[in-house]
Amino acid sequence: MATLSATQLLHLPLPLHTQKSRHAHFPFQFLNPNRRLFSSNDVVSNCGPLQAILNTPLIANDADSEQEPLTLRRICQPHVPDHVIKRMEELGFVVPTPVQRQALPTLFSGRDCILHAQTGSGKTLTYLLLIFSAVNTRRSAVQAIVVVPTRELGMQVTKVARTLAAKPKEGEVEKKSCTVMALLDGGMLTRHKSWLKAEPPTIVVATIGSLCQMLEKQMIKLESMRVLVIDEVDFMFSSKQVASLRKLLTSYSSINTRQTVFASASIPQHRRFLHDCIQQKWTKSDAIHVHVNPVQPMPPCLQHRFVICRKIKRNETLLSLIQSDAPQSAIIFVGEQSEKSKKAGNAPSTTVLIDFLKASYEGYSDILLLEEDMNFNSRAASLSEVRQGGSYLLVSTDIAARGVDLPDTTHIYNLDLPRTAVDYLHRAGRTGRKPFSDKKCSVTNIIMSEERFVLQKYENELMFNCEELIV
Repeated sequence: MATLSATQLLHLPLPLHTQKSRHAHFPFQFLNPNRRLFSSNDVVSNCGPLQAILNTPLIANDADSEQEPLTLRRICQPHVPDHVIKRMEELGFVVPTPVQRQALPTLFSGRDCILHAQTGSGKTLTYLLLIFSAVNTRRSAVQAIVVVPTRELGMQVTKVARTLAAKPKEGEVEKKSCTVMALLDGGMLTRHKSWLKAEPPTIVVATIGSLCQMLEKQMIKLESMRVLVIDEVDFMFSSKQVASLRKLLTSYSSINTRQTVFASASIPQHRRFLHDCIQQKWTKSDAIHVHVNPVQPMPPCLQHRFVICRKIKRNETLLSLIQSDAPQSAIIFVGEQSEKSKKAGNAPSTTVLIDFLKASYEGYSDILLLEEDMNFNSRAASLSEVRQGGSYLLVSTDIAARGVDLPDTTHIYNLDLPRTAVDYLHRAGRTGRKPFSDKKCSVTNIIMSEERFVLQKYENELMFNCEELIV
């Protein structure tokens, strides 16, 4: 079975906590949550009508479901066009992941939804199936928009959407193809303008800056939009473009004419976020929060480790770990270069590390780099080489941590600790992304002794244990 985890791309109820959440990463002010909006089940909030959906034969553990295994086809019929379902099955997506099993009936019922599930759990395929159920290819208009934080994630989502939307083969009922436009930072906006004038695409995958630019020029009209998806929503609301995102949610479009989906593996203070979504009219008042596997925020196949060393010995320690682990495919995360360091004319940590590895390690013919300061073509080339398969060693900043699907990655090395527990979760989520695989993967942190308390804080927040290694 194929395992393209970006598109297949885990459910335990939690008590409703009365204490304040330990996370506070959203830049907007949260209101006190209205207790009437939330059930005592932390897995699905505001679930009055939803309970009936979850108790249908599609989900219930009755005799029929024991005899016939639940498949994506059973969930999607009759909502998703048959040629999309066939294409999905050709790619190997047959058995639903927990987030697909729980969220799709809700989405097909028309409810606004917050998809909150582990990295690599299948959120991308979940919202794309909703989109294909809602759009009408006979209409020449933009009917669905997926907003993403980075060009890299946008290219990935676009590829999956186009693959699923591929025209039916000869001999099948003739259908008009569903067109997908990638409106991403660094793209050719002139070409996009010509496309939009000739015939609007059905689905647009966009970064918020490029999308709002086209909206301001009135090149895109949203009166026919039926689905709006905001992927990596917590990151989007903490970015510099939050004002543009708010404008998209409230000024450029209305909750009355669209179905809204927010998706992320990390939504700090999710009860307050749901409340704010309703109060700010980003979603309708009956929006659902589907929280899959809240007790275990990260995949269980991950082994977390740490090594304590002096700062000047970090590169040598990393080299020793790589030689010992002999990973087939690995990502080394390095912190962003500070403005002070840039002004001083210092070389970025990424460059220093790559030069060191190329001079000291012969296990990889190509050591690749991915960071924000690279031009878009170079970034695309690095990801393309990684996705071709085989062994790779990718040195990256946090640009690779959000949503980018590299399913062959077996090892993560944090040369610099991430700034927050949420950033740790997303870095760790670049491995262990094959949903039905039991293969063990590792996340190794190279820290100084004074950083141990920071790592312990992340352990407490994300509920994992980190084992010390002696190198």
